[in-house]
Amino acid sequence: MNITIKVNGKLETHPAEARTLLVDFLRDACGLTGTHTGCDTSQCGCCTVFLDGEAIKSCNHLAVQTVGHEVTTIEGLGANGLHPVQKAFTECHALQCGYCTSGMIMSSVDLLNKNPNPTEQEIADGLEGNICRCTGYVNIIEAVKVAAKEINGVNA
Repeated sequence: MNITIKVNGKLETHPAEARTLLVDFLRDACGLTGTHTGCDTSQCGCCTVFLDGEAIKSCNHLAVQTVGHEVTTIEGLGANGLHPVQKAFTECHALQCGYCTSGMIMSSVDLLNKNPNPTEQEIADGLEGNICRCTGYVNIIEAVKVAAKEINGVNA
């Protein structure tokens, strides 16, 4: 069957089985490889995307479940230049191997959308569902703090 999903503002229609996971639809059918598969059990957060503006783990959503909804991937987040979180991750060296980065960034944006001025503990709590196997958490938390300042118009 063909599945049509609005991804990053564009309708994407591709053949897919009813059991196709959203992460696989995005990567394989749409060619959007910024979203990673890390565990297939929604434990690591590498596959985090936005569904109608809310962060979800795309490895535990079927593509057919998102028909009629809007999906935003890491590629869509930076469509008009780097998002402040993307910029801060680069400036603060919050990426090591890069595998978790897209999920960390998407979860960080979701956190800052809900809490624009989080404490370090709130950042740690907000990123709890994301795993960095390189243990880059210190720089990741710093990047979220820097991004929050930029979003709030405070000089870093």
